[in-house]
Amino acid sequence: MANTRAFPVGIIFLTWLIVGTLDLFSACLQFVLVTGKSFVNVLLFVASGVFGTAAFSGNPAMPWWGVLFHYTIALGFTLLFFFLYPRIPEMRKIPAVSGLIYGIFVWLIMNLLILPLTNIPKGPFHLVNVLVGMTILMVAIGLPMGLMAGRFYQYKSAS
Repeated sequence: MANTRAFPVGIIFLTWLIVGTLDLFSACLQFVLVTGKSFVNVLLFVASGVFGTAAFSGNPAMPWWGVLFHYTIALGFTLLFFFLYPRIPEMRKIPAVSGLIYGIFVWLIMNLLILPLTNIPKGPFHLVNVLVGMTILMVAIGLPMGLMAGRFYQYKSAS
């Protein structure tokens, strides 16, 4: 049985940095490959969630706001995963699968709850975009979280 009382700050911090960076890199790379435009547009898009169209005004601080918002959201999802993982026995059975499923959960929460509450306009539904976005979150966020949490709690239970 995993210890549910200890909150592993160090592993959470490392996992947060890894998943936040992997997700941001993946989103930027996918955007550049598809559009041929600068990855800075991804950061401006994230910033537009709070600032609306003002994010695209040329203010040099806006990409940094996008980075801040991105990593803040990644921290929230990381904290939630590490809160749930030791408390839900099914998550500990196959950590990689739990992580991949969590990536789908992240996509659902982002697209059905968080983004509708922002200033980002709703775009048209395209199944390919949904599958690409979901896959990025499954691989860049969910899988590393599952592997990191699994490794941490496996090590903790062995010691």
